[in-house]
Amino acid sequence: MIFKLFRRTPRDNTIACLYGTIVAQARLPAFYQIYGVPDTVNGRLEMIMLHTVLFLRRLESEAVPIRALGQGLFDHFCRDMDDSMREMGVGDLAVPRNMRRIGEAFYGRQAAYRVALEAPDDEPLAAALDRNVFADGAESGPALRLAVYVREAVRRLAAQDGFESAQLAFPDPEQVLLCARSTGMRQ
Repeated sequence: MIFKLFRRTPRDNTIACLYGTIVAQARLPAFYQIYGVPDTVNGRLEMIMLHTVLFLRRLESEAVPIRALGQGLFDHFCRDMDDSMREMGVGDLAVPRNMRRIGEAFYGRQAAYRVALEAPDDEPLAAALDRNVFADGAESGPALRLAVYVREAVRRLAAQDGFESAQLAFPDPEQVLLCARSTGMRQ
């Protein structure tokens, strides 16, 4: 009976695959080399949070059983952040405090990106990305480029289904930038 608590379910495998896709996308070198996202622990965390928020936003339009994947995915994200902090040597007493900060940051970004994505143009989204991902705010070019990518990711996610089968795909960030340049995107 107690062993049921430790047994992985097919849903756990689906969530792990979905989260793995999110992390793999967030770690693509193009974000750090071409888009100018800082290649730091915080920069990588921001990209994981961004992609997780985009996917959770997409799940909001699904039926309840598929929407429930969102809570499992968020729980997986939290476990991953906890494990990562411990691997980096954060002490047991500091982990809960840091996890609270990550949770607050996540929900803050989720709210900011949700509002920004409702705007008809990219300026509010670029401002939110500039504040969160490019914390130095030196120039708006990288944030505008990333805003174009985010809009394309939202568009592509809206056209997808099969999430319960761990089918998830994000756009290629290099292709998004090439297409944006060919159509005259401001840089």
